[in-house]
Amino acid sequence: MNQGAEAVWAVIPAAGQGVRMDDPTPKQYHPLAGRAVLQWAVEAMLGVTAVRGVMVALAPDDRHWQGLAAAAHPRVHTCTGGAQRAASVRAGLTALRERGADPGDAVLVHDAARPAVTVTAIERLLTIAASEADGGLLALPVRDTLKMDAGDGHIASTIARDGLWQAQTPQLFPLGRLQEALDQADASVTDEAAAMELLGARPRLVEGEVGNIKYTYAGDRQWLAEQLRGRVGDTQ
Repeated sequence: MNQGAEAVWAVIPAAGQGVRMDDPTPKQYHPLAGRAVLQWAVEAMLGVTAVRGVMVALAPDDRHWQGLAAAAHPRVHTCTGGAQRAASVRAGLTALRERGADPGDAVLVHDAARPAVTVTAIERLLTIAASEADGGLLALPVRDTLKMDAGDGHIASTIARDGLWQAQTPQLFPLGRLQEALDQADASVTDEAAAMELLGARPRLVEGEVGNIKYTYAGDRQWLAEQLRGRVGDTQ
């Protein structure tokens, strides 16, 4: 991937069910500050001028997507995702290729459950990592002391935090290389950077933002809603 990449695309895997939420509605469709979590995530990608199109990978039985404004946007497309994240991202990449994307194009992969990422952060990632052959990702240096659980609720050891970063999304990679990485990786990989690392890649760490947290627990809702209030209201 380099500055001459033909285009930039985005993939959002949104086929998950959010089992930690204890809610029959998948968490990507929970309302936050007047919009669904997924709507916020899609709008962030659309706010980046360089992004040619956004591919959203949905569950086969999704009953909520058509109710979002994003469903009618001309730069937004959908495909059927899989039971695990890696399968959904792979499906999204394949669908982009079918729409004319090239292996040398850049692709941003973003969590459906990260609604508060800013256009500024995404553009910073593109500026810094677009010239990197191995791509890059938003991340934050770990601030807190880390403890290893012995498995019984007691501390086994303290882990040095020096050099540790907490991965965020979006993550940016050459489309073709990411396809190769996901084809070879175990389906259980939790992010695209891990799959790329298995190919020997060393993605660039680009400083993200504290507010770009993943909506994981019910307690995250109020905090994220506060972050999102006051942002521009119209889908771009």
